[in-house]
Parts: sequence; structure tokens; C-alpha cells
Amino acid sequence: MPSLTSLAPAGPTATPSRTTATARRLMAICGTLLAALLCALSVGASSASAHAALTSTDPADGSVVKTAPREVTLNFSEGVLLSGDSVRVLDPKGKRVDTGKTAHVGGKSSTAAAGLHSGLPDGTYTVAWKAVSEDSHPVSGAFTFSIGAPSKTTAKVPTGEASDSTVSTLYGIGRYAAYGGFAALVGGSVFAGFCRSSRPVRKIAVGGWVTVFTASLLLLLLRGPYTDGEGIGGILDLGRLGDVLSTKPGAALLSRLLLLGAAAVFLAVLFGSYTRRTGEREADARRRQDLAFGLGFGGTVMAVGLSATWAMAEHASVGLQRQLAMPVDMIHLIAVGVWLGGLASLAVTLRVGEPIGRAAVRRFSRLAFGSVVALVVTGLYQSWRQVGSWGALTDTEYGRWLLVKVGLVAVLLAIAAISRRWTGRLTDATAEETEAEAESGSKAASAASDAEAEAGTQAEAKAAVKAARPVRTGAADAALDTPADAETESGDGPGDGADTDAADDDPERAAQLARQRAAKDKTTTLRERDADLERSGLRRSVIAETIVAIVLLAVATVLSGTQPGRAETEQASASATKPGGQLNVDPVSVLVPYDTGPKSGRGKAVVMIEPALPGDNALHVFTTDLADRPVDVPEVKLSLTLKSKGIGPLRIPLERLSTGHWSAKTVQLPMAGTWQLSLTVRTSDIDQVTETRNVKVAQ
Repeated sequence: MPSLTSLAPAGPTATPSRTTATARRLMAICGTLLAALLCALSVGASSASAHAALTSTDPADGSVVKTAPREVTLNFSEGVLLSGDSVRVLDPKGKRVDTGKTAHVGGKSSTAAAGLHSGLPDGTYTVAWKAVSEDSHPVSGAFTFSIGAPSKTTAKVPTGEASDSTVSTLYGIGRYAAYGGFAALVGGSVFAGFCRSSRPVRKIAVGGWVTVFTASLLLLLLRGPYTDGEGIGGILDLGRLGDVLSTKPGAALLSRLLLLGAAAVFLAVLFGSYTRRTGEREADARRRQDLAFGLGFGGTVMAVGLSATWAMAEHASVGLQRQLAMPVDMIHLIAVGVWLGGLASLAVTLRVGEPIGRAAVRRFSRLAFGSVVALVVTGLYQSWRQVGSWGALTDTEYGRWLLVKVGLVAVLLAIAAISRRWTGRLTDATAEETEAEAESGSKAASAASDAEAEAGTQAEAKAAVKAARPVRTGAADAALDTPADAETESGDGPGDGADTDAADDDPERAAQLARQRAAKDKTTTLRERDADLERSGLRRSVIAETIVAIVLLAVATVLSGTQPGRAETEQASASATKPGGQLNVDPVSVLVPYDTGPKSGRGKAVVMIEPALPGDNALHVFTTDLADRPVDVPEVKLSLTLKSKGIGPLRIPLERLSTGHWSAKTVQLPMAGTWQLSLTVRTSDIDQVTETRNVKVAQ
């Protein structure tokens, strides 16, 4: 099989220089693309959303209930994993009032409930929650509700960050390294088995194994602090590993580590006995064929098993059609590994000048084409499943990252088309070169026979001259011989024997000569590589593909940590309206102190308008004394006026619901703006006061 290194440079000498300039421009463009996308990744990765979202609560966020509930219930957009303190309820003083036990309601994994102690006083209560979504991402949040009437609270509401920033960053790096290591392991192994095995390819495959093993071990240690929101010191708590391994993501990571142990044996056989049998004769061809079949079967099992450790713990394991989505996700991952890992193997092989036959390049070209077809088919299905609608492509973070990924794939396919053209030219050039080698071989054989005859004639002439020369002895006779005669008789040039004898006597000198010969051989190889136009073009296009593939892998990692567009759209639809058609926004509340004159006529009123938007609104008025105890007053009147538009006053009829609580279920506000609220409180037959405040109604 002819090697690429045997190809002679074609065309004038100016062509390689023009090609080199073009290559430099191409590499500059690829480098700029890489830098820009990595900057985008660094910004986008920090805002990656979690996947399970809180859709509703009971009591509702910001609501006021007459009596204390027996429990607090939360509903999520998908299943969540709970711990003992997943839901904590704090009273106005920040003291826990829940029973400390959190469980699913009715066995539904998308719910969580925490019981409350009996006899809770009136006031505002804070509910802080945290959980882990079914696709392994931690989520957290908080909301408030009031019993009787709102009050001040000293409870600290969590900021919403589910993980420590350092732990989250390390966890993201580990996930990216695991994906990259898997691609290098699978692609390097497939390239070695089907195309060509060499030292650089072995480094790619073994380096991928080391990377994915190290990253998976790191992820397993970080899993506990990542989900519990603790700092980096949490990895030292090895007792938490038992809890981690009892979860689906922990079991997937452990399974991956065990499979990698078996993969180490696979690599030892692939780059050991199988590679050594490559040059064996037909007598052992049957044995090598059996070994190849075993490696192919074992490698397939390893690749499927490793890809399943991702599919069973991430997007594919949650949502609709999960029985179909998981196998599709596994095929997608394996195709990515074969394509991207194979690209890296081909790139390093071409980079170091290793000889690789045209048949091997064509085999990889066919493998890459099949992988791309599998990627397109599985990618289309995954996009439909995760995005769900055309609008989600631009309106959700997942959709925008998906568009970036599609753009990168298009760039990668364009460069791959260039590589295929170089491969075609390489094949044609190799065929022509084979014929040229055959013709030059016959000419070289005849020239060698003529040279041999001429050398014999010259040897006979030298022997005759030597026989005619008088024989001399001693130092004087030796001194008469000229240096040229001595060299002619010995048949060696100046210093040839001296260097060899010195190298035999001095091991250090021998090592130095060996290094010099190796450096010379490497320089010769690189010179031949750069002089080969077809090989240089293929090498540059493959390196460009590899650069874009690295960025593509980073985008895919960000996508796997971003809430799918379908889930985000459903969450927005669920939270956009409450039962009854009201928008789920924070209510507007106004504190109105009042003083009607006597000591018993002093107190406070809280007016709450929900949702404070044009259209239907609910309005509540709570009256308390100066100690925040609910009190009744004989009469409360309220009106709203939009002076800028000449609307009002709109008098709001209030209905007494309980001690110190008046309400109007339907208040029509025709438009947005700053409304003037007039509140009249009468504390006796003759004592009353009217206070005014401004209330902003949003658009």
C-alpha cells in the first residue's frame, strides 16, 4: 500500500507558497471564530438554566389565607429528587415551623410537600426550597404567603443560586472534559481499528480514556456539594458518597467508571497484540480476523454502555418519548465520538508526518460521512423533542444555543467538503505516482546493473596498480604513501572509520549521534510533508475541522446544562396565568398609617392590589393596631383615581371577610398608570380620616 509520504510535489515551486498563505488566512479565521465563541460560552455558561421549574404552590406565592394550612405543597414541571430538608418554612422571625419531613404527594415525583406545626400565628411566612431535577441539575427558590394579614419578616430569602460558584464551575469543566474524553476514546479506537494504528493515534485514545476517567471521578466527588449548594470543601466529606450513589446521576457515574475499567483492557489489546499481528502472513490471518471480530464486538459494547451513562441521567431520560429518546441520544453520542475523535486522530497523524495510505483516508472519509448522517437524523429528532416549536428557537435560551450549534455544524460540514475534495485529489495523485514508481523502478534496475559492471572494472584497475607498486616496509615506507593512496586503499572517506570507532568506545557519543540522526530524519519527514501539496491541503482542512469541532463540543456541553425550550415554554404558559385567568405577577401593597384622633383611633392599613395590571384585579385591605394585631373598624371606604386621564374616582365596594380583613374580588382598572388611592377609615360614629397614596399599575 503506497503511503502519502511517497507523493512527489506537483506544480511549480510558487504553488506551495500561495497555498501556505491561504492556509495562514484560514487558520486566522478559525482562530478568530474559536476566540469569539469561547467568549460567548463563558458568558452563556453562567446563565444556564436548570431544568425542573416550579409551576405552582399551595398556598400560592404572595397569597393571604384566613387560617394556617396543614402543609405546603409545591408542583414542578418535571420530576425532582428530594432530601429531608428540601422544603423549609420560616415564620416572620426566621424560625422553622415545618416538621422537617419532605415527601412527594400521592407518589407523584413532580410534587413536594412539607407538613406544618399547628397553631401558627398570623403573619408572613417564607418557604425556601431546593431539589434536584430528574436530569441531574439542582434547582432552588423561595416564595412567601401570609396567614391572616401580611407582616414584616426577618427571614432571609435565598438568592436562587442552587450551587456554589466554584463548585459549579468545576462541575461544568468536568462535564466538558468527560464529553471530550469520550469522543477521543471512541474516535481514536475506531480510527486505529479501521484506518491506521500509530503512536499518535494511541496517544489520542489513551489520553481520551484518562480524561474521561479523571473527569468522571471528579464529577462523582463534586456531585454532593453541587446538589447541596456547599463549597469546595464538601468533596472531603466521603460519607456523602453513599447518598450520591443512591441517586440516578451517581449510579450513572459509578457505572461509567466500571465500564472504563473494562475499556482499559480493550485498549491494551487493540494497541498491543492486534497491532503486532497487523504484518503477519496468511498463516495467522484467521487468528487476526477472530481477534478483530472480538475487538469490534467488545468495542461496540463499551461504546454503547458508556453512552448510556449520559443518556440515562440527562435530557433523554426526562420528558416525552423517553424510551425512544434514550437510544437516539446514545447513537448521537457515539456518532459524535467517531467523527470528532477520528478527526483528531487523522489530524495528529498528518501533523507528525506519519505514513498513511490512501485506502485508510478513504475508509475514514466513509466513516465520517456515515457519522454525519446519523448526527443529522438524531439531531433533528432531539431538536423537535427539546424545542417543540419554531418560536422557541429564538425566544428561549436553549433555542438560541441550538441555532449556534447548527451554524457550527454547517461550518464543519463546509470544511469537511473541502477535506473530501483533497482526499479525491490525493487518491488520483497516488494512482499516477504508482505508475511513475513502476516505470522509474525498471529504469533504476537497468541503471544499477550498469553501475555494478562499471564498479567491477574500476576494482580490477585498482588491483593492477597496487600489484605493480613496490612493496615498502617500516615507518619510512608508510610515510611515502600519500593520503589519497591511503584513502583509496581503505575505500573510506576521511573520518568515516574514526567516528564509528569513537561511537563504539563512547556510549555518550553514540547517543548523541542517534539524536542527531533522529533529528535529521524528523526534519526530512517534515520537509517531505510540507512539500506534498495534496497532503498539506488535507492536513490544514482537517486541523480546521478539529478546531471548529472543539468549539462545537463546548456548545453541546452548554446545551446539556440549559433548560430545554419546550420545558421553558410550558413553564411560561403555566405560570403566565393563575386559575381564574389572573396573571402571576407580584402584587402591589401600600402601607397607610391612620390616626382618627383618640388613642384607639390609631393604627395601620395595608392595601394589596393583585396583580396590579389593567383588567380584573383582586383588592385586599388589612387593618391592624400599632402592634400589628388585626383590629376591626366600623367602616372602610376606598376609591381609585387616574388624574392624568381624568378617570375616577372609582369607588370600590369592600366586603369584610374576617377580623381586620376587607376584600373586593373584582376590581376593573381600565388602563395602566399612576393611580391615586384614597382610603377612608372610620373608627367611631364621629371619628374618621382619609389618607391618599399613589399606586402604580403596570402595562
